[in-house]
Amino acid sequence: MKIVFGCDHAGFVLKKVVVNHLIEKGFEVVDVGCYTPEQVDYPRMGEKAARKVASGECEMGVLICGTGIGISMAANRVRGVRAAVCSEPYSAELSRRHNNANMIAFGARVVGEGLACSILDAFFSAQFEGGRHAARVELIEHIEP
Repeated sequence: MKIVFGCDHAGFVLKKVVVNHLIEKGFEVVDVGCYTPEQVDYPRMGEKAARKVASGECEMGVLICGTGIGISMAANRVRGVRAAVCSEPYSAELSRRHNNANMIAFGARVVGEGLACSILDAFFSAQFEGGRHAARVELIEHIEP
């Protein structure tokens, strides 16, 4: 599976850890930045990563900023993206199973390295259940940004 990663300066260090974690698990990674700890605007990174998912170039994505909130808000402005902010594995799993989230976001100032890897493991091991949830996801897709 091809995964896009995007972060701002607050997520730069944690991104390196979780990218390596997913590469070790066999995922292909596309890193759209940031590439240094210098200040960068999270909306630009969120949009850049989200466009890779929306276009189909990447199947899913991971977003990291200070809290995960701002970067996910930017990504969710891109049609076809369903980015969920998750600070623990259970929400990450359910965001896939019930909401068919195609991007996950978390905060480098909120979760540590071990928890971030656990969140990603839960997210990427879960599958969308469809059924009653499919109609709700379809309703989300028809909301105009």
